[in-house]
Amino acid sequence: QKLHTLTAAIKIMISCLGEDPTREGLLDTPQRYAKALLSFTEGYHMKVANVINNAIFHVDEGSDMVIVKDIEVFSLCEHHLVPFMGKIHVGYLPDGRVIGLSKIARIVEVFARRLQVQERLTRQVALAIEEVLKPHGVAVVMESSHLCMIMRGVQKTNSSTTTRCMLGSFNHEADLRKEFLSLLRAR
Repeated sequence: QKLHTLTAAIKIMISCLGEDPTREGLLDTPQRYAKALLSFTEGYHMKVANVINNAIFHVDEGSDMVIVKDIEVFSLCEHHLVPFMGKIHVGYLPDGRVIGLSKIARIVEVFARRLQVQERLTRQVALAIEEVLKPHGVAVVMESSHLCMIMRGVQKTNSSTTTRCMLGSFNHEADLRKEFLSLLRAR
């Protein structure tokens, strides 16, 4: 039902743009685009608990910082419905529990596959990690290029945006925050 309704709406959109949605090159475009949009926004139907699937493990107290860097991410800007894409880096300081590393990328997908703004996406990932693991701290940094800035408006092709969210000890302890940020720069 959603696919049918969205396909019909996209046919109208194509007509409003001055094109004929029944011409050969566009004939299947409304349904293809509808399927793509549903895929790009499937995060609305995902739950963090389901993607984690019990992949939380107990570790000794005093475990050091865990960082997963360079998680490729894309989302749709909620203001213009065009993509923004980049990388997100997630770190946390365990308090007796760690999560399967791939699950961090899956948590990112839950929130990225929605209509978003980068600032909220960054914070949602941090809050989800905090809620699931109850660590001493969580740090999330996201670097993205926004097609809404590149293709329209100011048209700045080399611009990028960086957002961060620091929770717990990463927010309160400057040395820990500095260590995390320096590890992101290390290659």
